[in-house]
Amino acid sequence: MLRELSIRNLAVIEEVNVEFHNGFHVLTGETGAGKSILIDALSLVAGGRGSSDMVRYGSDKAEIEAMFDIKPEHPVWAVLERLGVQASGDEMLVVRRELTSQGKSSSRVNGHLVTMTMLREIGECLVNIHGQHEHQSLLKSEQHLEWLDLFAGDELLGIKSQYRQSYKAMLGARTARIELEESSRQHEQMLDLYRFQIEEITAASLKPGEDEWLAEEKSKLMHAGKRLDSISEAYNLIYGNKGIETLNKAIIRLTDIVSYDQAGLAPILEQLQSAYYQAEDAAFQLRDYREGIESDPEQLAMLDDRLNLIHGLKRKYGETIPDILQYLDKITLERDKIENREENLEKLLAEELKLTSRAEKLALKLSSLRISAAKRLSHAIEQELWQLQMGSTRFLVQMDSAAGDKPSQEGAAVSGLKLMPCGIDEAVFMLSTNPGEPLKPLSKVASGGEMSRIMLALKSIFASIDQIPVLVFDEVDTGVSGRAAQAIAEKMSQLSASCQVFSITHLPQVACMADHHYEIRKGVYNERTSTSVTELVMDTRIEELARMLGGVEVTEKTRHHAQEMLDLAYRQKGA
Repeated sequence: MLRELSIRNLAVIEEVNVEFHNGFHVLTGETGAGKSILIDALSLVAGGRGSSDMVRYGSDKAEIEAMFDIKPEHPVWAVLERLGVQASGDEMLVVRRELTSQGKSSSRVNGHLVTMTMLREIGECLVNIHGQHEHQSLLKSEQHLEWLDLFAGDELLGIKSQYRQSYKAMLGARTARIELEESSRQHEQMLDLYRFQIEEITAASLKPGEDEWLAEEKSKLMHAGKRLDSISEAYNLIYGNKGIETLNKAIIRLTDIVSYDQAGLAPILEQLQSAYYQAEDAAFQLRDYREGIESDPEQLAMLDDRLNLIHGLKRKYGETIPDILQYLDKITLERDKIENREENLEKLLAEELKLTSRAEKLALKLSSLRISAAKRLSHAIEQELWQLQMGSTRFLVQMDSAAGDKPSQEGAAVSGLKLMPCGIDEAVFMLSTNPGEPLKPLSKVASGGEMSRIMLALKSIFASIDQIPVLVFDEVDTGVSGRAAQAIAEKMSQLSASCQVFSITHLPQVACMADHHYEIRKGVYNERTSTSVTELVMDTRIEELARMLGGVEVTEKTRHHAQEMLDLAYRQKGA
């Protein structure tokens, strides 16, 4: 439940801190006093859209903070764990939302910064706000099926999830089949191109790293003369110009005197001996390398041709030889697909039929569960409407299954079921408000007051299913009066036994049934308009009910009437 709501600098509210309780709450006040601002604040806490226009004039930012007391088994904790938001450990959940005058928004849950998407997902588990505009959702038949599925429970929702996966897979197979069927001419043209490209790349017999080796060999052949000259000169410097002979003489001289100073001369002699042998070995290697140098114009031309071939293939098919070979694998696969088109088409069709058959079985099972649930939901709504002074009303969740076509093994169409994203069913809420009149869609028969009561009946049924702890009604009793208004008040009071109910109302019949009454008042303080929220008790509550009954002038008679209404409400609730 919502324990406390703190609002600062939101619209005409400068600062308001309100504590709430269990049960049924009503918010009343003059038109324009700012009652809906509290609902806007709750909407922002639940992830609703905000704007800079909502920030109080002259303020940098608006701040809304709500503290919820949530049972440990409530599904919101699982959502928080999945989103990485730590619980407080005391079943308390604090949601904070800020809006700046520059239009920026930030949100925190238990001190953790969250995105708007995360806040919206959390808020959907905490608060359900129902206003007059939501009546329009009752006129949309696609919404009817969603409500029916939610009412049916976990078994249906599980099968529905399986069906959606099968339906998606079936559509994928169907799309692949259709693309293959419709692109045959283009594929024939591509087949010729693929065959040419495969032949051209295959004939080249490319090997990874070949281009680098060829470039290196080309460089050697192109500079054969220069290499020969340089190697010969280096060899002569080491071996031909007494270079190595001079080094040998130095070794002989040191050998004669090394015995006189082993510690000082022996290491030097060892280095010179090592240098002699290394120089001699290097000279022999240079001689051998020189003898292997060849100038071969024909080989150079062959290397040039091969490199030009590879460069040409690179321009067409890839920057490197591995890229070209990868492209070869790709077009070989595409060629095989086209050449085996009929076989592939048969496989795709068989796969589509298999997936379609599975989807149909799930859709039929889904439909069977829906038909059963539709009967239960129809009866449950009629019972709720009877309590809301619509006892002669007949309500029916009408189920229709659409017929369509499915592909056969030969590719022709045979009569079958029309599979849609949610199955084969369409649900329409049908209503007859007067005895003897036929059932018709809600949009054709229901008045505004009747729509309010039908929506309240639905909310009463779903309150125990969706486990949302805070239920808010924003003037849903508009358009009703008399006994119907009293019935709505009694229903909201009953509903508050399973969740915390808030209602903005102008009807005294509704206000007197509340467990807690709050007055919203707008006034001018220090030359600024500001809204305040006050919890009413005893005499102040009687005064507010009297105002609602009598208008501007409150008399003793209206006060007495207000007291009488409260006494009757207390007795009715068993207080």
